[in-house]
Amino acid sequence: MRGPRGALCTPGHLPPGAAHPHIGARRFLVHHGSPMSWSIPLGRVFGSEIRIHLTFLILLAWIGAVGYAEGGASAALDSVAFVVAVFACVTLHELGHAVAARRYGIATPDITLLPIGGLARLARMPEKPTEEIVIALAGPLVNVVIAAVLMIFGAGIDTTTLSSLEQPQFSFADRLAAVNVVLVLFNLIPAFPMDGGRVLRAALALKLGRRRATDIAAQIGQATAFAFGAYGLFSGNAILVFIAIFVYLAASAEAGQVGLMEQARRVRVVDAMVSRFEALPPTASVDDAAEALIRTTQREFPVVDGAGHLRGLLTRDAMIHALKASGAATPVVEVMTKDMPVVGPGAFLEAAVRLMQETSAPAVAVAGVDGRFIGYVTQENISELMMLGAADWQRRPKAAPSPWGRG
Repeated sequence: MRGPRGALCTPGHLPPGAAHPHIGARRFLVHHGSPMSWSIPLGRVFGSEIRIHLTFLILLAWIGAVGYAEGGASAALDSVAFVVAVFACVTLHELGHAVAARRYGIATPDITLLPIGGLARLARMPEKPTEEIVIALAGPLVNVVIAAVLMIFGAGIDTTTLSSLEQPQFSFADRLAAVNVVLVLFNLIPAFPMDGGRVLRAALALKLGRRRATDIAAQIGQATAFAFGAYGLFSGNAILVFIAIFVYLAASAEAGQVGLMEQARRVRVVDAMVSRFEALPPTASVDDAAEALIRTTQREFPVVDGAGHLRGLLTRDAMIHALKASGAATPVVEVMTKDMPVVGPGAFLEAAVRLMQETSAPAVAVAGVDGRFIGYVTQENISELMMLGAADWQRRPKAAPSPWGRG
């Protein structure tokens, strides 16, 4: 796909905490929190909410304006319709990943369309290499099918079409079929975390293990990103530079996430949870929470009833929003996050990380065998613990085996 006389735009999943990346570089993205801001929902398909980022609408307006300036209304309409058709193919590509992931019990909460491509957010990454290969190849396979169908109905593809997608002498179907071929070729480049890079990582993991395979695939992806960036700078291709930046950051983020999960498999929740905190009663107001925010260093406040059971969690952002929207007298029970995921203190930290990924919860509650709330785990304190672990720090004295069992 090209903007009017512009750079080739081709799509390309991200990891938890970073936000698991398609036209330029897309990936299965694993993300904590709500769907990407500045995006609007279009509907749901196969359980995934399709969202369009507002910057994509700006892209359409720009393409339409340039097309109008160069060839009038008919050229503008053709340019905009072609970009919409390309992004429809990108959406189908992402849905291919989503359907394949669903086969393995992995949900895809949303797919967001950006100017540089599509972004599918998986609830978690596949653990088995064979599963990752199937999910990674499902997207390009969709583009193969689209191109084949267009060719069956008369579209032609040759090297001239592939290199001149913006030229009006080629039919709409010819150009669209060619774009799908480009999407397949681009996404199969072995640059992690693009589809080809994920296949490479999964193949390496069969022999080297997931951590080492990820490190190697990420290094190859970063090297490829440098090459993309350099070529983009020298050729004046701004889109390719953006893609290079995205690939580099996404590869770094996911390599870090895999390292975090490796460490989390060896740490108990009891050794990572926040156990000293100030809780709020269900009768508290947002004004009470604001005073606690100033008085303490906490960024979130558990709401605990008289029996010691967790009712919800009030985050700082929810507190500030409530102060602006409904006032300081608002009860915290009206603005807190309810139905928090819960683990036992003897569970491995990996379970808490996965729950945060799958539920997009701000934290995971920790409860004893009697159901009483005893602490919580946030992404921030997990990251801090992992950084300390990477620096060979250990708790002193070493924690005794948990009396609550394995959770």
